Amino acid sequence: MTVSLPDVTVGVLALQGAFSEHVQLLRRAAESLKRRNDQDVKWNFTEVRTPQELDKCDGLILPGGESTTISLVAARSGLLEPLREFVKVLRKPTWGTCAGLILLAESANRTKIGGQELIGGLDVRVNRNHFGRQTESFQATLSLPFLGDSLDKSAEQPYRCVFIRAPVVEKILPHRTGIQAEEASRDATVVAPAKSPVDDLAREELNADVEVMAKLSTDTSALQHNQEHNHPGAEDIIAVRQGNVFGISFHPELTDDPRIHVWWLGEVLKAVQRRQQFELVDRSI
Repeated sequence: MTVSLPDVTVGVLALQGAFSEHVQLLRRAAESLKRRNDQDVKWNFTEVRTPQELDKCDGLILPGGESTTISLVAARSGLLEPLREFVKVLRKPTWGTCAGLILLAESANRTKIGGQELIGGLDVRVNRNHFGRQTESFQATLSLPFLGDSLDKSAEQPYRCVFIRAPVVEKILPHRTGIQAEEASRDATVVAPAKSPVDDLAREELNADVEVMAKLSTDTSALQHNQEHNHPGAEDIIAVRQGNVFGISFHPELTDDPRIHVWWLGEVLKAVQRRQQFELVDRSI
């Protein structure tokens, strides 16, 4: 059964934070994909501020910014529940950067109850502002093997990662059908509400194991003068994925390197084609 190449709409949540920078890199990434694969995919990129705009999206980026502000604005604008449905019920491809990683976590600590709401989608606990204050921002060049041969640069070429009041994944959590009850009992910790996936394909994505995609060595010289940093081990987890939901601690949109955007658009296209195939088979039964 043949699945045609679709038109694909990718949104960037535009309530607060570095959303326009993401859109610019997405456009560059789409051009790179077209040159590399010669695929006739029509990519549409849009800023998302309303449930109606979200409905049109096949994939979504939650940008860096201030996670508490983004969640409050989303709740006041009637967008928080549609975001949860997009990520946890429909299980559409979603990528969170920095604040977006916090919003996608099932649990977040160093958080005042009532001051932060989560979308959820990644079975992890994040530690907010793990690297300290704004003045303790730093950059690190890291090897990101998951990029493969995206664009015209090899995976071995380091990627410049920009960390600004960045979170880390403190713990990978066991999958739960309801809320993360053990996490909810922790002090200064909030958890995402439970949602049920819409169908078998969404359930398959939701039940996938959490994969660690990148770590940062705690020996990195930029961390040595950070007095707030508490290292639980030799490395901090700074990128994870669970099925088609992806989260990273740093800000690729603040660089001139579109490789992660190229890789992620490829993952979005795969997810859209899986959904097409699933619906074709479902209709034929």
